[in-house]
Formats: sequence, C-alpha cells, structure tokens
Amino acid sequence: MAKVPAPDHEFASINAGTTDPGQMDMLEAADELALLAAAIAYHDSRYHGADDPIISDAVYDRLVARNRDLEAAFPNLMRADSPSTRIGTPVAGGFGKIRHARPMLSLSNGFSDEDITDFVARIRRFLSLGDGDELALTAEPKIDGLSLSLRYEHGRLKQAATRGDGSEGEDVTANIMQVNAIPKQLAGTPPAILEVRGEIYMDREDFLVLNEAQQAGGGKLFANPRNAAAGSLRQKDVSVTRGRKLRFFAYSMGECSAEIAGTHWEFLATLASFGFAVNTLSARCLSVAELLDTHIAIGDARATLSYDIDGVVYKVDRHDYQSRLGQVARAPRWAMAHKFPAEQAQTIIRAIDIQVGRTGALTPVARLEPITVGGVVVSNATLHNEDEINRKDIRIGDTVVIQRAGDVIPQIVRVIKDQRPTNSTEYKFPELCPVCGANAIRPEGEAVRRCTNGVSCDAQRLEWLKHFVSRDAFDIEGLGARQIEQFTELGWVALPADIFRLHERQEEIATLDGYGEISIRNLMTSIKTRRTIGFERFIYALGIRQVGQATARILALHYDSLDKLLTAIAPDADSEAAMAELVEIDQVGVLMASDIITFFLAQSNRDMVIDLASEVTIIPPDRPEDDSPVSGKTIVFTGTLAGMSRAEAKARAESLGAKVSGSVSAKTDFLVAGADAGSKARKAGELGVTVLDENAWLALIYK
Repeated sequence: MAKVPAPDHEFASINAGTTDPGQMDMLEAADELALLAAAIAYHDSRYHGADDPIISDAVYDRLVARNRDLEAAFPNLMRADSPSTRIGTPVAGGFGKIRHARPMLSLSNGFSDEDITDFVARIRRFLSLGDGDELALTAEPKIDGLSLSLRYEHGRLKQAATRGDGSEGEDVTANIMQVNAIPKQLAGTPPAILEVRGEIYMDREDFLVLNEAQQAGGGKLFANPRNAAAGSLRQKDVSVTRGRKLRFFAYSMGECSAEIAGTHWEFLATLASFGFAVNTLSARCLSVAELLDTHIAIGDARATLSYDIDGVVYKVDRHDYQSRLGQVARAPRWAMAHKFPAEQAQTIIRAIDIQVGRTGALTPVARLEPITVGGVVVSNATLHNEDEINRKDIRIGDTVVIQRAGDVIPQIVRVIKDQRPTNSTEYKFPELCPVCGANAIRPEGEAVRRCTNGVSCDAQRLEWLKHFVSRDAFDIEGLGARQIEQFTELGWVALPADIFRLHERQEEIATLDGYGEISIRNLMTSIKTRRTIGFERFIYALGIRQVGQATARILALHYDSLDKLLTAIAPDADSEAAMAELVEIDQVGVLMASDIITFFLAQSNRDMVIDLASEVTIIPPDRPEDDSPVSGKTIVFTGTLAGMSRAEAKARAESLGAKVSGSVSAKTDFLVAGADAGSKARKAGELGVTVLDENAWLALIYK
C-alpha cells in the first residue's frame, strides 16, 4: 500500500475565501492575495517540482479561481508574484537547464458547460466571426502525466526538456533516449527543425507492477501513475529510466522551421505519420454541442482506459486563428481544459489524526479504511480544519464518500449518516497541541487553530528546521528533511545556528549509517558555503508566517540590514510606529505586519535570530537603480516580445527601479506592447498612457 504523506504544511489547510470581492476593502483583498500567492506557489512546487502534491486538483483550482476573481475586482493589487502570470515552477537542481524556443504555456480551466460556451463565444468575438462563419476546434483527452518537449533536427532526436517554469525546463535528453515509446529517428520527411510537445505517462497496469517491485525491494512507493512517470524520468541513473515502462502522447508543436500543417487536426495526422503516438479519442468539432458531446463520450470511456486523464482539452483548429488569438498571462486564448468531476468511492473513517505544521497550524487528517479510487490505493483524506469537520459532522467510524481528481490526499464529500454507528459521538477538535500539550488557539476570523508554543513545540521546530534548509531558504545541499529529522532526534540540531556547529560533531556523525568520510566532508563544505547568505534569503528562512520570498525581499530592501530590522521591531520600540512603518511598505497588509511584529517581539525568536546571525554573514540586498529613465515608474508589459521573455523584461525593469504591474490603470506610466498586444493596449490609449513598442522601450532603458 502506498504511503500517502500527511499535510504537514500550513498551506494544506488553506481554502479559497468566500467573501464577495465586492464587499471587501483593499487591505483585505491585498492580504488574501498575498496568502494566495504564497499558497499557490507552494503547491506548484509540490506538484511540478517535487512530484508530491498534498491537495486535490479541485482545491488547487478553487485557489487559482479565487485569485483570479480578486485580481479582476482589484486590478491595481495584482502582485509581481501573482499566480496568474506564473507557469509551473523553476527548474530543480540535479539537471541542466534548457530554455524553450517558444514558451510552454499552461491552460485555463473550465468546469461547466457554461464555461465552455463562454470560451467559444469569446473566441468568435475576438476573431470577429459571424454566425455563419465556421469555427472548428479539436477535443483531446487531457493526459495526467508530465509535459515534455522533444527537439528534432533533420528527423533525429537531439534534445528533450520538461516544461519547468514555461520558459526554462530540465534537460532530460539522456533519460528520454532510454524510453522506447519515443521515436529517436522520425519517419517520412520532417522539417529540418521540429519541436514536438506532449505528455509522458505511465499505464495503470505498469504503475501497479512498478509499485509491487518497489515494495518488494524496500523502495519508495509512488502515489499514482503521474508521480511514477515523473519520478522515473527524473533519474540521475538513466538505467533506472530504461527499466520503467514510460509512454508518450504527442499533441502540440513548438519551434518548427517549415509549415507542415495549416490546422491542428492536420498536424496531429502528420505527427502520426512521423511515428508518434497520437490519442485516437481526439475529435474535430464544429460547435459547442459537439464539444460537450465529446467531453461526455471521453468521460464515459475514462474508466476503461489504461491511463489516467482528468479532462478534455479544446483547441482552435486553424493555426492562423491561433496566431491571431495569441495568449493572456500564462495561457493561450485559443485553448481550454474542460476538467472532469472528481472520482468518488465509499469507505470508513478509522481515526482522525492532528498534524502540526511549521507555524503551529493544526490540520486534521482522516485515516481511512484503504480503498482504491481511480486506480490508486488511498488511506488518508484531508479534513482541512475544524469548521469543515463541524459543517459535515464528520465522526470516527463514519462511512463516507471520498473523491479524487488526481490528488494524493482525497477529500471527504459527505457522510452517509444512515450507516453511522449507533454509539457514534461528535468529534471534538483538540484545544491543546497533541504534540507538546500547549494551548491551541483560533484567532477571530481565522479557520485554523494553532499551537501557541512556537518552536518549543517539537513538531513546529522540526518543520521549521526543514523549511530553514529548503531550496529557497539556506539551501544546504546534503541536509534535507531526512537528515534534519535524524539530527533533531539525536539532539544535535535544535535551532538553526546548531547547523553551523555540526562540524563539532563530525566524529559522532561518522558513527551513523550512510556517513562516510567523503559524505561528511561534502556536508561540511555545503554548510560552510551557506555561511554567507543574502538578507532576503535570511528573512525567508526564518519561517515567519505569511512571509514568502517576495515579501522577504521587500522587507530586505526596506530595512537593508538585520540590525535595522531588529531595532525597528523591538520590545522597547514604539510598536504602533513599527506597525505603521510596515503597512506603509508596498504589498504588506495589516495582518502580515501583525505576524511580522509578533515574531520579532518574541524574545525566544530574537535570541534565535541573533544566535544565527553570529554564525553567518548576511549580504545586503542588491538595490534597483534610482537614477534610470524608468526609476519609480510603473510599467506594464503586454503581448509577445521578440528580444526577451516577459520574465526577463520584468526583471530588467525592476533592476532599473521600475515597478512592474500586471494591469493598466491611470497610474501606469508606460505600456510596453509586443505582438498581439490586445485589450491592454486599447485601455492604455483610452487612459492616455504612453505606449512603447519593444524598440522604443529598449531605446529608453539603454539611454
């Protein structure tokens, strides 16, 4: 049976807000957008980077939808780290990087027939099509696998890359060369350069066989076929990849040196002639009704398929129409994923456990009678928080309906109350931390109850230390979650500064299994390397509630040094002045400011920070230029830039002291318009905002 990880992070319990955006003020919206940005970024990293998600697709989709609704209501609050402008997650270490010749975009999602009707109507309006003008779309099964780009030169496979963050992916060429399902030499007469994109996946039967082998050999079990496919591909030892049965469906085109088809339907046929597997369930549709009928037909076939799918993708068929439609943010205008409802099954709750996260959040997890849902054996379900338990009246011993839509930890849909045991009693959520026994309080207006013992709680301290050494924090190679657990249990690491004193325990470490002379030397070198760290990373590593990477950089730029930060927020300082100063900082709201102040006023935290600072050298943040032509200006980028990616353009603008926004308003100084600029350019014209093409923008910043 696959071991499913419990939701040990505070973001596992976050639900999409329900307050009507029209009833919210700007501070409330800004606070929620900050929380959503951090939560979605975390779950993106779990899904795309670690292949280890802890929430369902449905919950994730609701978070994204809530973020979109808030940004629509408060366009001036769109954050630089907004999920609506991000694709996937940055490339992880261990593999080389490949920059995509054309971005690998994400897809917008539709969940109802009305969503699809609106999608098609928007396309027809954008293209100015009359009622009698034909608009064909293809409908293809949405494979639950790992997106892959394959580059062929003169018909021969030269390069393979994952999607990564959409602009840059992992170089998995050596591994892909071991996958028999991917042609190494194309048939027919392909163009000199052809980039084929698709999904690498694993059949359910092959997945079960693999997990049986993993269990027999004492290896890690995979939660589902998607995780198995991703884990099998991302192997440093290519012989492991060779031994795994990976498959591939081709479905789109990247860079191509010559036109090989005028429509997507023709392109799919051409791919098949080159030797690629193309999904035979795909259909060409001429109306919304045909799209919806195809969605039903593919959904009905879902249970009989040998592979997992989680929806149907609709694409405008004509390539010239696709070019005219272009893209918005991280998704093309000409495509949409129509998701399936979650799969459901029935089982019994055997226990309810409480997990304690890094910030003290108490997250309930139902331990289930193991049940197979969508080809995956599950034994845990997230209960989110005590309100969710009370609302659904969930009790130990209940028979429940659970649902799964590609998620690792399913959700409980409802309780079947006529099957409830006669001796059943209401579940009482603990008011004491189950780990340390301290009071667990629930602040007014929050859904989460938290342990009040801070890092004195063993559970919080452990998760906090794991965060401290994580990739975006101190990023100490060779010191991951497993090592932190081991060293903490032995009493060698209780606080972050203890990590930098591990060199005093080299002889003791040498007595542990798996630690030889070389591995110890490498670990000590990694720790020594991280004795110098940027101020923004230092702040982020502290694990302050609500302070993600973006906020950490903002704080670093504002305070400049740790001494100034500790002086501004100190027990003997004016707390009201400290609060006022924080909320004046762009993107820092009242709730976030309160969490920052609470952290730095706690004497134990101050002692910890000072102790850590004595072991490391903190580098001040690189400051943006203050005398450039765009310093202090608000810039909006739209359309496709020829000479740089959107991310590169944004980074350059910010380095010059500009503020980059995602929406046009009266406060916008410049709109930089690339190809297919669309509605933002029109709005800029209406507001009298200066519009620059790419050449004019480059001329301005390189004066």
